[in-house]
Amino acid sequence: MNTTHLDGTGLRGALIMASEYVNRHRADLNRINVFPVPDGDTGTNLALTVGAIADQLRRNTDPSLGAVARAAAEAGIMGARGNCGMILSHFLLGLADAIGDRARLGVGEFGQVLRSATEHVYRALEKPVEGTMITIMRAIADEAERLQDSDFVVLFERLLVKAREALANTPELLPVLKARGVVDAGAKGFVHILEGISGYLSGDPLVALDETPEYDAEPAVFAAAEADYAAEEQYRFCTEALVRGDGLPEQDVVRGWLRERGDSLVVIRSGDMLKVHVHTDQPEEVFTYLRGFGRLASHKAEDMHAQHAVAARAAAGHMTLARHPVSVVTDTACDLPDEIVRAHGMHLVPLNLIFEDRVLRDRLDISAEEFVDQLKQGAHPSTSQPAPAAFLEGFRRASEEGENVVAVLLSSALSGTYASAQAALKHRGPGEVPVHLFDSKGGSLLQGLLALKASELGELGWEPARILAELERVRRKSGFFIVLDTFERALASGRVGRGKAWLGSLLDIKPVLDVDDTGKLVPIDRVRGRKNMVPKMLEILEKKVPRGTKKLRIGIMHVAAPEMLEPVTDEIRKRYGDAVDVVTAPGTPIIGTHAGEGAWGIAYVVED
Repeated sequence: MNTTHLDGTGLRGALIMASEYVNRHRADLNRINVFPVPDGDTGTNLALTVGAIADQLRRNTDPSLGAVARAAAEAGIMGARGNCGMILSHFLLGLADAIGDRARLGVGEFGQVLRSATEHVYRALEKPVEGTMITIMRAIADEAERLQDSDFVVLFERLLVKAREALANTPELLPVLKARGVVDAGAKGFVHILEGISGYLSGDPLVALDETPEYDAEPAVFAAAEADYAAEEQYRFCTEALVRGDGLPEQDVVRGWLRERGDSLVVIRSGDMLKVHVHTDQPEEVFTYLRGFGRLASHKAEDMHAQHAVAARAAAGHMTLARHPVSVVTDTACDLPDEIVRAHGMHLVPLNLIFEDRVLRDRLDISAEEFVDQLKQGAHPSTSQPAPAAFLEGFRRASEEGENVVAVLLSSALSGTYASAQAALKHRGPGEVPVHLFDSKGGSLLQGLLALKASELGELGWEPARILAELERVRRKSGFFIVLDTFERALASGRVGRGKAWLGSLLDIKPVLDVDDTGKLVPIDRVRGRKNMVPKMLEILEKKVPRGTKKLRIGIMHVAAPEMLEPVTDEIRKRYGDAVDVVTAPGTPIIGTHAGEGAWGIAYVVED
């Protein structure tokens, strides 16, 4: 690697390596998290944020530094979690703006780029607090401008020394850290990012490891921090939202509106994206305000009182420190967009696709777009449920972040996925975090929206039994139906006979299938010709969900039929109001395997 210049390939590899470093220290960062609130989630939030960036960059092959920096910034905005994730995303956005469209950057130019990125962060924050991540950013910008190195490897080695010095000094800048005997968790996470970058550039991933001292907080630290929080925190809900749309307002406009309703404000606007983080008592008012600017792509409101009750139990020695009262697992048949999965910290267990002698994990080894390409090339895949070992791993990861795990899974009448999860539970020990299974009696976005509901209720502090009861109640009033554009996949799966498939294709008939109350897929209607699909599907929806239904969430999925999304979404909003939540997503390969190219469906979840 040429280390006198940094190009897109170098930045991509460096940030992917940084993600691995942060993930390695995730639990340690959670343990020392006492500021701004002692909820033990900084490591999780930062790992999810840089994980979203790394996932996007693995799909990006552009060699230009500017293009990779912009892709990293946009992925950071979409995947940002918590204060630390939002601040890091601001830094990357400032970095991308400073780099511009340059294909590569010399060492001598890098100091000014870091300075611009750091100033961007300070301008964006409502109340910059020293002793946190921003202090490390400022320290390395100062050092990079001072140094006259001609080699990025040497430069980052020296920046890392300066970053560690600044990290060790954070307790002197922030009294709460000194009182608890720890450094700032977000600042330490940023140092781990620099370690990953340095390790990648040097070609030796081990060179930067184990140099930063570990800090550990005794349970009493969290008990004291919890008491301080309870006395000082004014607002209850940690609220985040991502808005997509044209003509979004300026950051200062949104910040001014939020300032009257909460604190801990971080607002990022870039292109057609607006990301908001705020602590408030009125999350629904915030969501309603933001819907006025565009599509609410993801949103969540976590009850910090419930989170801190978990931390208090941990401090009392009743459990290991966990972030949520409840952590949610679902399988990849859920069809939820990545931005929603990440926003709520859900854990996905992949189903399997079988292409002759190759077994690919859904959404991990193959994306929806790659799957459609395979279909167009004449591939005929089959599917299989996850092995119990895959569920054991999913439950283990979820257990690290929750006192309880709720798993919302693909209908047991459609797949052996639920049975595989049951088998996995037999291998868990009596002292492990409890896992509660819920059969969605559905798939695709019906399953996904129920998993989303479980996450939202968990974030509000609901106990598992209450969540499961509410899911049962909501499921009875909810459903999913899908129209097939071709009989090919239904024929291959045995759901339709050869004679019916031949006649249907000849007459251009499109079958409409419904998931019934038992979770089985049954035919309910048919439509002739593609042009009649939208009117027929909306007619079916209105029969199932009358106009005027108040608490309604809609999901629209498709298999290589994105042209359906806009007209269907527009018509749904006309009939049910602009405030209705509409989630849209390409069908994952598992759904696409059985539905075929051109299929699309509507899920509805009624909470009245």
